[in-house]
Amino acid sequence: MLGWEFPPFISGGLGTACYGLTKAMSKQGINVTFVLPKSVVGQNGSHVKMLSPADVSKTGTSTRAVTDFETLKIATEMERVKILKIASPLTPYQTPQEYKHIQENKHNIDEIIREKRLLLDETWSFDASNLEVSTDYSGDMFKEIHRYAAAAARLALNEQFDVIHAHDWMTYPAGMAVSALTGKPLVVHVHATEFDRSGEHVNQAIYDIERKGMHAADKIIAVSYLTRNIIISRYAVSGDKVEVVYNGVEKNGDAVNPVKQVGIKSDEKIVLFLGRITMQKGPEYFLAAAKKVLEVMENVKFVMAGNGDMMHRIISMAAEMGIGSNVLFTGFLRGEDVRRVYELADLYVMPSVSEPFGIAPLEALNNDVPVLISKQSGVAEVLTHVLKVDFWDINEMANKIIAVLKYPPLQMTLKEHGNFEVRKLRWEDAAQKCEKVYNEVLVGTV
Repeated sequence: MLGWEFPPFISGGLGTACYGLTKAMSKQGINVTFVLPKSVVGQNGSHVKMLSPADVSKTGTSTRAVTDFETLKIATEMERVKILKIASPLTPYQTPQEYKHIQENKHNIDEIIREKRLLLDETWSFDASNLEVSTDYSGDMFKEIHRYAAAAARLALNEQFDVIHAHDWMTYPAGMAVSALTGKPLVVHVHATEFDRSGEHVNQAIYDIERKGMHAADKIIAVSYLTRNIIISRYAVSGDKVEVVYNGVEKNGDAVNPVKQVGIKSDEKIVLFLGRITMQKGPEYFLAAAKKVLEVMENVKFVMAGNGDMMHRIISMAAEMGIGSNVLFTGFLRGEDVRRVYELADLYVMPSVSEPFGIAPLEALNNDVPVLISKQSGVAEVLTHVLKVDFWDINEMANKIIAVLKYPPLQMTLKEHGNFEVRKLRWEDAAQKCEKVYNEVLVGTV
C-alpha cells in the first residue's frame, strides 16, 4: 500500500482514511506493508511505535542508501500492518513557495527499470511546460514524487505482496513503477481529483499523472459515486473498472475530556468549520453565512479550525465584514485537540464546493455534534439525518444554522439520529469491499 500520509504523519483526511482502512484490514487477516514518505514528526503521540531500522542490506544497495528507510511496527491492534518510511521533506496540503527542477532525479527510477530490463513506456513522460504554482502542496513536489517512486520500487523488490494499492495521485507513479517491476496488479484509490482541488482550472501536469495512473490501474476505488462520475466523465475511464467504497469512522470512546473554553462565554453558541482553508472547502461561504447569522443572533462564535492557502484572505475577509470578534481561528488541529473542539461545538458545517467524500462530518456525528453539509459532497450520499444545502446558497445555510441554534429539539434530533446512523459506516465494511476488489484483480492475473 502506497500512501502519502499516515498518523501521526497527517495533515488531512487521507491519513485518517489510511489508518482506519489498514486497521480494519489487519483485523480481517490481511497483511499490509504501508510505504510512507517521511515527514516532520509532530509532538503528538499515536498508536505507532517506532523501532530501529531493520537490516535491509539484502536490497543490494549501499548502507548510505538504505538509511532512507525506517521500519515501524503497529501496536497489537494493527499487528498485520508494517510501515516503511522513505525520507522526504514534502508534506501535502500546504502552499508551495515555488516549483523548481521538476524532473530532477528522474533518472533514478530509469536506472532501476534498466537494471530490471523493463520499460515503463510513458509512465514518466508528462508535460511540465504548463506547470503553474498550485495552492495545495509545498516543496519541489514532482521531484519528491519521482524520488518516492524510485525508492518504493527498490523496496518492493524485497517485499512479499500480492496487490499494489496506491492512494491518490502522488503515489500513482510509484504504483505504476512497482507494478511494472513486479507484474503485480495495481489498484488506485481516488480520494480526490484535481477537479475537486482546483475546479475547472486544473494543473495539467497533475491531471496527466492522475489520468495515467487511472488508466494503468487494473481497478479504481472511488470514495463516492460523485467521484466515480468525475473519473468516468473527466478521465475517460470505463465504468466497469471503477468501484465505490465509502469511508468509515472510528467508534468514539466513552472518555470525556475537560474543555477550557478560552475566549468563549458559557452562553455562546459555537458553529464549527474544521478542514483545510482552501477553495475546495468553501470557507468564504461559511463566513458569508456567519455574517447573516450574526445579524439575527449575537451570542454565536464561529470557530475555523485548520490552515491552508486561503487563511490570510479569510482572516482579512472576516475583519472587513465586521465580524472578526466572532470568528476564531485555531490553526491546524490533531488528536485530542480535534476531540475537544467537537465537544465545544453546537453545530458542524461543511460548506465544500466539491468534496469527494468528507470524513469530518462522520467524526462530528460520532462526537454527538449535529451536522450541516453541502449537497456537493460524497458523504451526502450516505447520510440522511443531517441538514444539506447547496454550498453557494448562503441564505439557506444561515437559515439552517439559526434553526439548529435556536431550537433545541431540532438539535437533539439531529444528534441522536445522526449518531445512530454514523455507527453503520464502519471501516470493516470498507476493508471487506477492498478485499473483494483485490480478489477480482488477482483472478484477472492468474
